[in-house]
Amino acid sequence: MSRLPLAEPDALPPYLKAIHDATPEENWLGRNFAKAFAPAPDLVQAYQAFYHPWHTGGAGLLSARLKELIRLRIATLNGCVLCKSVRMAPDTVSEDEAARGVDAPDGEGFTARERAAIRFAEKMAVDHHNIDDEDVAAMRALFSDAEFLELSMMAGQYIGFGRVLAMLQLEVASCPI
Repeated sequence: MSRLPLAEPDALPPYLKAIHDATPEENWLGRNFAKAFAPAPDLVQAYQAFYHPWHTGGAGLLSARLKELIRLRIATLNGCVLCKSVRMAPDTVSEDEAARGVDAPDGEGFTARERAAIRFAEKMAVDHHNIDDEDVAAMRALFSDAEFLELSMMAGQYIGFGRVLAMLQLEVASCPI
């Protein structure tokens, strides 16, 4: 059960109503997101104004593919069904990679930078206190300082927002029996 009341679609503010209505009916997780955030539509709009350009709109130095790979790995670690099911950059990551690949980054099909980014994002999500100088040096050998900062910031926001969604229990809010 969602930890927040879910607004009726007709009662949603315009921004969230547009999100709700654009989400396919079978994606009840995405629809629940719009319903749960009804008390704070400006918060969602401001967050998405940051998120979308940096994740998929070409802002920053890192490719949308690299950001999507780390987002999907963190979704698994956070246990966020909604995050794992959504494709924010569908043309950059195949369904096979999304379903299994990011959880085993040492397999074929990933570049050295992608493997390193996925592993680093995982360590940020599960063991950030033990990221040491060697870990940072290894990342700096593959990424410029600006790229490393962008990767770290994006991973951090994926971790945080995914955990908010999981904490709100939107995955089970209207789960069909």
